[in-house]
Amino acid sequence: MQSANLQSGTHVLKPVLSTLQLWGIAVGLVISGEYFGWSYGWASAGTLGFTVTAIFVAAMYTTFIFSFTELTTSIPHAGGPFAYSKRAFGPTGGYLAGAATLVEFVFAPPAISLAIGAYLNVQFPSLDPKMAALGAYIIFMTLNIVGVQIAATFELCVTVLAIFELLVFMGVVSPGFSMANFTKGGWSGQDSFSLASIPGMFAAIPFAIWFFLAIEGVAMAAEEAKDPKRSIPIAYIAGVLTLVVLAIGVMVFAGGAGDWTKLANINDPLPQAMKLIVGENSGWLHMLVWLGLFGLVASFHGIILGYSRQIFALARESYLPSFFAKVHPRFKTPHRAILAGGAIGIAAIYSDEFITIGGQTLTANIVTMSVFGAILMYILSMLSLFKLRRDEPDMVRPFRAPLYPYFPAFALMGAFICMGTMIYYNPLIFGVFIGFLAVGYVYFLTTGHHRAAAIDLQAAVAQVN
Repeated sequence: MQSANLQSGTHVLKPVLSTLQLWGIAVGLVISGEYFGWSYGWASAGTLGFTVTAIFVAAMYTTFIFSFTELTTSIPHAGGPFAYSKRAFGPTGGYLAGAATLVEFVFAPPAISLAIGAYLNVQFPSLDPKMAALGAYIIFMTLNIVGVQIAATFELCVTVLAIFELLVFMGVVSPGFSMANFTKGGWSGQDSFSLASIPGMFAAIPFAIWFFLAIEGVAMAAEEAKDPKRSIPIAYIAGVLTLVVLAIGVMVFAGGAGDWTKLANINDPLPQAMKLIVGENSGWLHMLVWLGLFGLVASFHGIILGYSRQIFALARESYLPSFFAKVHPRFKTPHRAILAGGAIGIAAIYSDEFITIGGQTLTANIVTMSVFGAILMYILSMLSLFKLRRDEPDMVRPFRAPLYPYFPAFALMGAFICMGTMIYYNPLIFGVFIGFLAVGYVYFLTTGHHRAAAIDLQAAVAQVN
């Protein structure tokens, strides 16, 4: 029965995505990071301190993406980092990378959905942001189930609109922009740099990462790309360059609009920054709120696509229950995986006890949890790149990391620095993260016989074909 399922396609995804659609997914996965989340970094680092942190993180991501693309094109697999680490380090390496990626992609959507609720609350003050977040889950899980081609086309459209809206924001606030506003208290509340500014810059690292978090999710669409060896490098490189330009522009223009300290601990910094320039009743403000939703929707929708493929890939190889590896018979999408990740995200939205961890807001803690997963995955991916270069020098590599080994080494060093500082400043959340990994590892250890059976089954199917 299981063999029949594999051969009939119930565990197979369809390759239908174009290069442009992959670029839309790459930028769309991340672009909500330009709308919210990053401004929490101002609370500890100030505008200038956070700029230094953001530049370091941007360099880390740029070198990471150029290196990660080698893995993505060499091993086009819906599991992405899970598949790379499994090939390099065996089943345990695969588990760690898969679990880390799952934490990243499952915990990012609830933070984004809460921001969607905050934006809608600006227009409709009586609307409960959590109810709006729940509604967003229901709508976009449904859209992802209906079909990847429809989902990717929608993602491309909302991504282009989101980029347009960020450019509109910069244009509208530019007449009131003042560099004096941006630099005032820019070093952790002080006007000049001192050694006391450095701890705040390190503490702001997870919020600088939020500018770029999840761009690597394109790897999880590799099995659905028409020509992954050509299209994925173009999508990745164009995507990361697009995001670097937008991140710098948004951060500078928002900080120069007025008193940036009023924007440091809120979920809707762009509307509030524009309000400082145009007032509460301006049509520009209402347009920003409505069009600004496109940026949040693009990332929310895209990350649902990402987490569902990660759950699907892990279940297909018996790292998660095989129940989640089924593809919808009509829509050819991993519908059970989509619903499973959504259930966890909705539970996170309503878990108010997160607010008490570290004294931060619910959104800030969910962002930090997601970033812990991302950083561990980045470390494992770069280690996999080095190991595969050494152990499999003849592996087909359609794209090779430029300036090897310097680019992946810088990305790896940056990831270790980020992980160390995040553990130091967020020990309680790190403890929760380790708890998730430990529970998953117990499941991993007790289900080895299922993975062995899956390997035997795949070998038998390969012989039949």
